[in-house]
Amino acid sequence: MKSLRAAAATAVSALALAAGALQPPATAAPAPVPLNAPASDRAPAVTPAAPLRGGDHVTVPPPRAAEFDVRAYGAVGNGSTNDTGAINRAITAANSAGGGIVRFTPGTYESKNTIHLKSRVTLHLDAGATISGNGADTYDAPEPNPWDDYQDYGHSHFHNAMIYGDNLTDIGFTGAGVIDGDGALITGNPKPGEADKIISLTRCTNLTLSGITLREGGHFAALINDCDNVVSDRLVIDTAMDRDGWNVINTTNVRITNAHYEANDDALAFKSDYALGAKLTNGNVTVSDSHLSAGCCNALMFGSETCGDFTNYRFERITIKGSDKSGLGMVSMDGSRISDVHYRDITMTDVKSPIMQKVGTRKRCGNNPGVGSISDITYTDVRANGKAAGFSPTLWGESGGGRIRNITFDNVDITVPGGNGTMATTPPGNQPTNYNPNSIGTRPAYGWYIRNAENLRFTDSEVRFGANDGRPAVIAADSSRIRFDRFTAQRGSSSPSDLLFQTVTGYCATGANTSGGSLRIGATGSSQDCAPTGPTPRRHEAENATYTAGSTVDSNHTGFSGTGFVNTPNAVGTYVEWTVTATTAGAAALALGYANGTTTDRPMDLTVNGTTVATGVPFPATGAWTTWRTVTVPAALLAGTNTVRATATTANGAPNLDYLDGPA
Repeated sequence: MKSLRAAAATAVSALALAAGALQPPATAAPAPVPLNAPASDRAPAVTPAAPLRGGDHVTVPPPRAAEFDVRAYGAVGNGSTNDTGAINRAITAANSAGGGIVRFTPGTYESKNTIHLKSRVTLHLDAGATISGNGADTYDAPEPNPWDDYQDYGHSHFHNAMIYGDNLTDIGFTGAGVIDGDGALITGNPKPGEADKIISLTRCTNLTLSGITLREGGHFAALINDCDNVVSDRLVIDTAMDRDGWNVINTTNVRITNAHYEANDDALAFKSDYALGAKLTNGNVTVSDSHLSAGCCNALMFGSETCGDFTNYRFERITIKGSDKSGLGMVSMDGSRISDVHYRDITMTDVKSPIMQKVGTRKRCGNNPGVGSISDITYTDVRANGKAAGFSPTLWGESGGGRIRNITFDNVDITVPGGNGTMATTPPGNQPTNYNPNSIGTRPAYGWYIRNAENLRFTDSEVRFGANDGRPAVIAADSSRIRFDRFTAQRGSSSPSDLLFQTVTGYCATGANTSGGSLRIGATGSSQDCAPTGPTPRRHEAENATYTAGSTVDSNHTGFSGTGFVNTPNAVGTYVEWTVTATTAGAAALALGYANGTTTDRPMDLTVNGTTVATGVPFPATGAWTTWRTVTVPAALLAGTNTVRATATTANGAPNLDYLDGPA
């Protein structure tokens, strides 16, 4: 289906979307202007242009998108008159003219019926403008769906919404106004004439959501399915008294920035269902600089609908406050393969299950799926405070191909409530067809519980409790190649061990517990293996790199690698640049060793061969100048010689930089 959409999207429309609004063709009719419009809104008098002289250069500004004011089509905006007909007429006019902006000036526009969006139309709400569903009359009836049994009712039907569109291209919702369900939308299964979502879009290409607020969305403030090229900035969702914020389903090429979503159910969920009768792909997604909260459920979630595969997701600089299920949740319940997902600089408070990964066997997908998988996931610079003693951070895979594989935790610090006594360390119960964290019984470890996993690595990470706990900090069972490097675990006064390995092939653990001793290791039916895994990264010492004038190579803080470390001036723009050789082109993990003895973050931008690959990468405080940690950034390298530069972005300058580990 995406190939059909891609064929429909022209290069011209893509350029127009990037410019902020689609331009109509030269033959499009001008936007209607009310007769009583002020002079400033009328077409200016045409002044003959002076003749050009030889050598003159003229810059012609792009034509302004045609505007279609809904009031010119009969909208009143008085908070009581049903303006749906006028809104739909304005949308039709804009679409017929080749595209344009349907504008809502300040006022409350009651929309008591479904608004039908069309291609090449952007709804622009000025500050003070509200589209309201209060006192709704009759919304479109839900369409029949032969694949209704494969997902919940709300996911299966799209027509019963405040705003609906199918198979559209170059559409948008912009401005500073509000679209408010205002009590008219249903959080359960709607009756005939009722709706359960604000925005419902299927098979769309080139969608923009910018600046507006979605409020009281019923089941979903926004639900999109089988869309491509979605850009969202400064979108506010307030459905804290309803259900979901935004469900992004079967969708590719998504960029979400500066989001603020407060939901009761899932705040931001990435899903893949069978509502459109096909197993569809998902991926190439970035979410950054955002705030999420969820009352009853998940803040940032993969699933539970997980029919198609997911790959290439980046989540950076996200704050999560409140979640009664998962803070960072990831489940594969219906055969999906989830891979290449990266979390960086995430802060979570008041979350019941801070990190949850589970492979289940619900198999609710129409293509007779097998068991899914979760692999190649990284968590870097994550801070979390959990609020449920039994919902310890959990990685629970299935045996065989359903094992959870290749997961790394770098500088991940989690504090949990604790307060349990000692308990049996046997596996808790599990409902394999249920994705909820409570589908697994109270974990016998207060920190991390790991089962059916392979190749996990924790580096410079820790787990602590609020109240003394009698359980081990970590239990890993029926797994292989589990490694803890410089791991800190708070020691319970009556706990049998800090880390317990049960039938684990190839575990390794270094670090300390908070009593000042080495980690207490328990192992049953397990074997230890601390040999290096995979190729050893090639180390590039900072003292041998290029750095800002005025920097010094110092050795007065112990624990560094090589002969010293680089201490740059405290200023914006100070840098260290390494030359890195890669034997083959492709993705690489670049690990920067550093120390930051202050109490403030010292963020840096990272460029490779002059191209920025990561902005504002946090280098948080390490507690002392003698405490060294690493920050890992994924990047693409060329075969042969590459330059890698880390540049300070604040007046505090860079941390002390010790080395860069590159490809072997």
